[in-house]
Amino acid sequence: MPAPPFADRPRIDALDKVRGAAAYAADMRFPGLLHAMTVPSPVARGRVAALETEAALRIPGVTRILTPADFAPTQRVADLPNSPRPGLVPEIAFRGEPLALIVAETLEAAIEGAEAVRVRIEGAPFSATVDSPGAAREPAPDVSTGDAARALAGASTIVEASYESPTQHHNPIELLSTTAVWADGRLLIHEGSQNAGAIKVAVARTLGIDPAIVDVKSATVGGAFGQKGWVQRQTALVARAAMLTGRPVKLVAPRGQIFHLATFRPLSRHRIRLGADATGRMVGVHYEVDQQNSRSGGFPANQYHDGAMRLYGIADYAGIAANIRTDTQAPGHMRAPYEHPACFAFESAVDELSYRLGRDPVALRMANDTRTDMHTGKPLSSRFLNECLQIGAERFGWSRRNPAPASMAAPDGTQIGWGVACGLYPTLIHPAVATLRIAADGSTRFAVAGHEFGQGIRTALAAVLTRELQIDERRLQILVGDTTAAPQHLTAGSWGSASALPLVVQAVARMRQAVAELLDGRRIAGTLHQQIATVRRPFLEVEVSQVGPGQDSAALQRMRAGGYAVTGPAYPDFTTMSYIAHFVEVRVEPRTRRVRVPRVVSIADCGRVVSPRTAASQVRGGVVWGISHALREATETDPRYGGFLNNDLAEYVVATNADVDEIDVGFVDEPDPLFNSIGLKSLGEVSMVGVSAAVANAVFHATGRRLRKLPIRVDDLL
Repeated sequence: MPAPPFADRPRIDALDKVRGAAAYAADMRFPGLLHAMTVPSPVARGRVAALETEAALRIPGVTRILTPADFAPTQRVADLPNSPRPGLVPEIAFRGEPLALIVAETLEAAIEGAEAVRVRIEGAPFSATVDSPGAAREPAPDVSTGDAARALAGASTIVEASYESPTQHHNPIELLSTTAVWADGRLLIHEGSQNAGAIKVAVARTLGIDPAIVDVKSATVGGAFGQKGWVQRQTALVARAAMLTGRPVKLVAPRGQIFHLATFRPLSRHRIRLGADATGRMVGVHYEVDQQNSRSGGFPANQYHDGAMRLYGIADYAGIAANIRTDTQAPGHMRAPYEHPACFAFESAVDELSYRLGRDPVALRMANDTRTDMHTGKPLSSRFLNECLQIGAERFGWSRRNPAPASMAAPDGTQIGWGVACGLYPTLIHPAVATLRIAADGSTRFAVAGHEFGQGIRTALAAVLTRELQIDERRLQILVGDTTAAPQHLTAGSWGSASALPLVVQAVARMRQAVAELLDGRRIAGTLHQQIATVRRPFLEVEVSQVGPGQDSAALQRMRAGGYAVTGPAYPDFTTMSYIAHFVEVRVEPRTRRVRVPRVVSIADCGRVVSPRTAASQVRGGVVWGISHALREATETDPRYGGFLNNDLAEYVVATNADVDEIDVGFVDEPDPLFNSIGLKSLGEVSMVGVSAAVANAVFHATGRRLRKLPIRVDDLL
């Protein structure tokens, strides 16, 4: 008999967060703390000829200025693909690159010192945008199956169109912050991060020290979304300053600098030819995508195809991709990094095909379902996308939709549109190690790789632990993001729960076995704490580990060394994906042409739902961001000088409460027993995939205008 669904429960960290008691990296206080600020490059490309620091050193409170001379030449860490250039270097690769670091007694002195540094630069020509002279197109390897050209030649209906997703920046409320302490021959780093293990290795490599003497703690993160997934440029700078001064040093990067320092979602352009036969079966796709990239950025361009080619049962798929090399910092992962822009383009094309065929958009999607990974030919471990569509259509009231574009309106003339789109995301897993300690004093500690940045991993871990064990929940401590407690891996790609929660099941089984051996046949009533106390043991601790399907111990060792060892979604015997269907209503005002989204219904297939409350919150957050992507967000690049113009929350426009109303979230909640013992799949990122397509499709249904470039603005509908 399958296990019953998990009960709804509150976040275990909710009270601390609303009381302001949750401690973030920038909250850490140490005696003698110094403050730091970087000097950013004012040009997009060139070389530093001279740094004039005398005026800055005369400012009261400035204690030290770090320059490239304070860093030995080192290499990127080979096993950390997105690690930044180490330390400070004289070569300038993008506007805003750090040229020096000011260290001072106060934050005000550090800022004044940074402003007083004078830099003489030998400038060089640069390409700020993908359309600038000198931007270089670099093809990526094709991703193809079957014979798309043949399939399209035989198609009875073809849709051909181009779509564009803009440059965008993560804007979590918590800024990038690093606090470093050098004491007693050890380096302690507090940083809001998704990747404490990588920080430990990369900083040690940059500074030429043993990783064994570096500790990294990231207990609570105030939002991340991929921005904090890789090692930040500032981390080694602050650590070096702490070692040189012998005092703790803190740097909180201003938001305007973060736009130029951290990774971002690159602009991408998508050209799709989608063909169907006379029955409405989609038979072939030719899909080309170009994305902006830095001169040396490793963010692969061809991964836009990984999801698109698996969304429906299309056997013949030609996937072409290229990087457009420009003079910016490297782009990187931003919630559903490839799948979200790809599904905007692909699901818009599918919607266009439905109108061309005269088919209902929901019915067309359901008719193209599959139980096979069309990329590898392997079976899908589970797929309930059609169930998502069916449940969503019923809850949304899709049957009341008038299919004709521009046919639905409110009494005041407001145009009403209903749109649908699907999304998917790979279910991945990373090797991990966990320890479970149950003490006689009533306390329990569970330590595992993972980072808490609002998605609720602590709450999900607690749900499994308290369901499986008789322990005192009030004294349960869950340690994540702490290299002193357990080896840490990157928490991203929605693999956090799949990598951590099955370890709870293993640890529970191992603990029960250990308790049984300890009691040696004696029957002792009470909780595990009381049983351990009765036999006069202060605590009992077990350690467990796991690797992904098809992985061996080498992957576990790579993880222990701070490396990247994620695997999936194609495993030796199956492929595992998560799915979602979004139904969106838009209202387009008759005079201002402003678009509002009064309601959304989103139904997800993420396997077993372990923490219903945080899972629903994840979907709502993804929907809000998808609406923002469709109607508001775009980073504007300065073609004259390089860099980004709207690098603050005043001009980088995001969705607000006026843009979002009712979001109805549901789950299929069918476990995937092939993937892991709990049956869960990924959720955090799939929640956003397809939302912008559903909004754009609804705008077309409301107005009859097919808009293929995001964000959709008022002037597009005038």
